[in-house]
Amino acid sequence: MNTRETISLQVNGKPETCSPQTILPQFLVNLGLNPRLVAVEYNGEILHRQYWENTELKTGDRLEIVTIVGGG
Repeated sequence: MNTRETISLQVNGKPETCSPQTILPQFLVNLGLNPRLVAVEYNGEILHRQYWENTELKTGDRLEIVTIVGGG
């Protein structure tokens, strides 16, 4: 694989890149996030966790990632 190949996408309104064939949970870890503690909107739709492993990121995708914060 050519290491210069990257996918350009938007994450919370900011440009990000990743390698081709990156799946969503892997991308979240690469961003330093715990996939168990976030909610993800994928191209305008809430993406249920059961679909994350099958969601391969593509150029032009838009993600909104919200961290779940516990407390009281």
